[in-house]
Amino acid sequence: MEVRRLLIAGYVQGVGYRYSMVMAAQRLGVAGWVRNRRDGVVEAMVAGNAEQVAAMIDWARHGPAGAEVEHVAVELGSGEFPGFEQLPTA
Repeated sequence: MEVRRLLIAGYVQGVGYRYSMVMAAQRLGVAGWVRNRRDGVVEAMVAGNAEQVAAMIDWARHGPAGAEVEHVAVELGSGEFPGFEQLPTA
């Protein structure tokens, strides 16, 4: 099981990024969460096998139509998650 924390910067709030990420995560079978941050970044924790996590990171680099992703920082993450959920803004 791999866990990665993603920080997605660019035009990523107000374009359905979080909702689309939940749908992508469910399709790929990963667990974790996604939320907006007050600084304009979308933050996510993604857990799954190496292939699933890599696919989710690849998805995050593009996001949904309307998003303009400038950068995705990938860090080691931690935690166990029962599914993938959208959390409130932090």
